Amino acid sequence: MRPEGRLLGDVTMSFGPVVIFGSGETAPGSRGAYEWVFDQLQPPLRLSLLETPAGFEPNSAQVAGRLAIFLEKQFSQRRPEVRVVPARARGTPFSPDSPEVVAPLAHANFIQMGAGSPTFAVRQLRDSLAWRLVQARHRLGAAVVFASAGAVAAGASVLPVYEIYKVGADLHWQPGLDFFGPFGLNLAIVTHWNNSAGGAELDTSRCYMGQARFERLQALLPPATVVLGVDEVTALLLDLEAGSGRVAGPGGVSVLRGGQALRFEAGADFALGVLGPFQHPGPEPGLPARLLRQVAAAAAVQSTAPLTPDAEVLSLVQQREQLRAAHDWSAADEVRRELQAHGWQVEDTPSGPRVRPAR
Repeated sequence: MRPEGRLLGDVTMSFGPVVIFGSGETAPGSRGAYEWVFDQLQPPLRLSLLETPAGFEPNSAQVAGRLAIFLEKQFSQRRPEVRVVPARARGTPFSPDSPEVVAPLAHANFIQMGAGSPTFAVRQLRDSLAWRLVQARHRLGAAVVFASAGAVAAGASVLPVYEIYKVGADLHWQPGLDFFGPFGLNLAIVTHWNNSAGGAELDTSRCYMGQARFERLQALLPPATVVLGVDEVTALLLDLEAGSGRVAGPGGVSVLRGGQALRFEAGADFALGVLGPFQHPGPEPGLPARLLRQVAAAAAVQSTAPLTPDAEVLSLVQQREQLRAAHDWSAADEVRRELQAHGWQVEDTPSGPRVRPAR
């Protein structure tokens, strides 16, 4: 059971659990981390998956959709309501500042973002409505899961992985979303810490930077920054109410702080003071109590209201009907799977297609 939290005027704040995956968020071994989270949430489970880190990719819906299908199938006994939130890029119909696009975040008690580009995610989400809703929901008890690129973006300093590894940019860091800053933690989160894809010829650890290059990168960080390295197929489970962390999975977690390197292997527990001067935050200028009250009220209404399909879902349903009329069954099945990725099930009835939340 989670503690009752603390009152802020007429709003009760209770910080939800946080998970940081080094990678492997859809691997079989990830199940325990998700179970840990789900056990702390009150049903119904309303899961929102942010597309943003992969929003620059033409198949971003499929990237988030694969995670949606994984969660649907693996945890079907919990009957999760899974929504993909297509907050892809500013200046488009799928903007993270569009109230219609990001509406599911206000009702979610579980939010996740993962694969893609860390720097792209930061550019799209910084000071956005989507990001303020993520923070507000977390302060009201929702779980937040960061994986791979999403985890890197959540730090105070962001490693520009693609820019350095693929394009050859000079070594540098960029400002991040700083999810943990209000908790007193100044983190640079580095996933894929123990990556070995380069084999004997190329050191690709430290998120493809290699140890030697990463040591030069570390020297460029502000002195107070703590590096949090998370191994692949490994999760760091953070209980921000209790101020504790636990390592889950086959790998471990590395903490580089003040010239010292600490290592926590699978099953290890530690106090979050290891990562810096941990504290519980109150409301901030960018996250006022007024927003917390609004989000709390929206979530209370949604807890008893049925989900309704948005315009994108209805468009997919129409597209599938056209493909079925043309007897393109393979393409129609692909659209059905895309609908499932968005959290909807389509049923063919004599009066036409009917959509309902996938259970």
